[in-house]
Amino acid sequence: MGLHVIGAGLGRTGTYSLKLALEQLGLGPCHHMEEVLRQPAEQIPLWSAAVRGQPDWSAIYAGYNCAVDWPTAAFWRQLASAYPQAKFVLTTRDPERWYESFSATIFTLLGAAEHAPAEARPFLEMGTGVVTMSGFSAQADKAGIIRTFGAHNDAVKRTIPAARLLVYQVSEGWEPLCRFLERPVPDTPFPRTNDREEFWSKINNPPH
Repeated sequence: MGLHVIGAGLGRTGTYSLKLALEQLGLGPCHHMEEVLRQPAEQIPLWSAAVRGQPDWSAIYAGYNCAVDWPTAAFWRQLASAYPQAKFVLTTRDPERWYESFSATIFTLLGAAEHAPAEARPFLEMGTGVVTMSGFSAQADKAGIIRTFGAHNDAVKRTIPAARLLVYQVSEGWEPLCRFLERPVPDTPFPRTNDREEFWSKINNPPH
């Protein structure tokens, strides 16, 4: 089993909604950071090794047909080569609104890593490594974070051939996604989920 769809969009760009949409289209199971929280004993060491430059994609994505969100998005270049037939979806969002969401969730979580309990530190260290790989610095100010967000998106658009890439906002709904993936449009509403409260709920009460 290999990946058929890869999300290059960074966290807080609608990646969880995209995960649910891909699964509803019959393209799942879909890997998302939630899967790391769900299977920490297996997933954290694998992703920590990937951050160190020793990825085992077949082990990381065993049982998955697609993948979105961080950690995947930090490795989009390597994955484009590892899965040459896969299509890419770059989820985007208004940079100011993305910054507000990112800073209130992921950036806050990782910034408190040194005060976290010992059992949480392997996950947070891996997460920090992944976000750093995407170009972010813990010392960056708002302008620098937004610049890095834009630089990531621009690099994906420059590098992934247009035929393999959909630049997409989840607010656009089913039509562009289904057209790109050659799937019929469902007669159900597009999934919209994972607001900030849901993010913190998953962190504090990991799914099983």
